[in-house]
Amino acid sequence: MDSPTAQPSALRGRWLDELPVGFRIRHAMTRTVTESDNVMFTCMSMNPQPLHLDEEFASGTEFGQRVVNSLFTLALVVGLSVADLTLGTTVANLGFTKVDFPHPVFHGDTIRVETEVLASRPSSSRPGQGIVTFRHVGYNQRGEEVVVADRNALMRATPAP
Repeated sequence: MDSPTAQPSALRGRWLDELPVGFRIRHAMTRTVTESDNVMFTCMSMNPQPLHLDEEFASGTEFGQRVVNSLFTLALVVGLSVADLTLGTTVANLGFTKVDFPHPVFHGDTIRVETEVLASRPSSSRPGQGIVTFRHVGYNQRGEEVVVADRNALMRATPAP
C-alpha cells in the first residue's frame, strides 16, 4: 500500500517548501458556468433561494436574471486551483478566514483564478507538514472579481528521499 506521501503519478500539486510567501500563479484552467451547474448545486445543497432557481422572480431583482449560487462560485474557484497547488500534497483544508463576493456570477460567465501565498510556515506539532494561507481570486470574462477567498490548508513538505 502507498505511504501517505506517495504520489500516484507525475501530476501533483506543490509541497509546502514550494509555496513561499509571495508566490503567485495564474491558473491555466478556466470554466464556463452553466445553468445546469447552478440548478444542480443549488438543489443538492437544499437551498430554495428563488434568486438561483426562479427566472421570473430573479427578473424582478436588481440583477434582472438568476444569479449563480455563491457557494458554487467559491467551490469552483478553489477547485480550479487544485491541479497547480494542492493535488495530492494537501493534508486538509483548515478553513477560510475571508470570503467576499464583489460581483455576481451569471449563467455563461467564464471563471479564471489567480492565487497568492499570503503565509507559509512549518507546523509545530506535525513534522513534515505546515500551514499555508492562500488568497484565491476568481474573475469573470470581463476581468471583474467575483470572489476573493483566504484559505488555510495543511500541506505536506517534500518527502525525504
